[in-house]
Amino acid sequence: MSMLSNLELIRRVPLFSMLTAGQAESVSAAVVKRRFKRGETVVEQNKKSNALFILLTGRARVVTTDARGREVILATLQPGDYLGEMSLIDNQPHSASVITELQTDVLMLERGEFARCLPENTSMAYAVMKGLVQRLRVADRKIESLALMDVYGRVARCLLDAAKPNDKGELLIREKVSRQDLAKMVGASREMVSRVMKDLELRGFIEIQADGSTLMREPLGTLG
Repeated sequence: MSMLSNLELIRRVPLFSMLTAGQAESVSAAVVKRRFKRGETVVEQNKKSNALFILLTGRARVVTTDARGREVILATLQPGDYLGEMSLIDNQPHSASVITELQTDVLMLERGEFARCLPENTSMAYAVMKGLVQRLRVADRKIESLALMDVYGRVARCLLDAAKPNDKGELLIREKVSRQDLAKMVGASREMVSRVMKDLELRGFIEIQADGSTLMREPLGTLG
């Protein structure tokens, strides 16, 4: 884990970027650094943790599981993202679990300090509200795609959402795309998703690179 001080780490987190010097000092004294190994659970569905978690390094997935054990991947969290704020705000158990995909370092801020920061700093409160709205929009898009799109459209949208521009301006998913994970994102079987991915590749919509990354081709957007 980085040897940076808590205050330096706080200043690098977008959520805390608008804190005053005094508020930043107070938060830095209250946060606790923690490291999670790959595959560890940060927060568990239907349980409370009473803390805000901010990712410093690594990656984690947000998953929900029904009574029959079927798992759906709702989102992927990257450094700078945070989780647990909804449970802190409404004092209800977490609606989903967050599980690390890589070794992940986090900052933990307990409920009391989080509750104190919000009324003292309107910028932070606004940042939290903006984050909640963004997650609601993502949820709306997922509901829309499940209701209105076929599997091809859902897979295409999921791939486009995960892709980022490379140095050439091309859309690229740098990590190898897991067919099983993709199936859990789009609500289809792994076999169906594998067939769709193969067909997209054969039709030239995507190109799987030698390093396992996936290059998007412009026509893919017409499917999403």
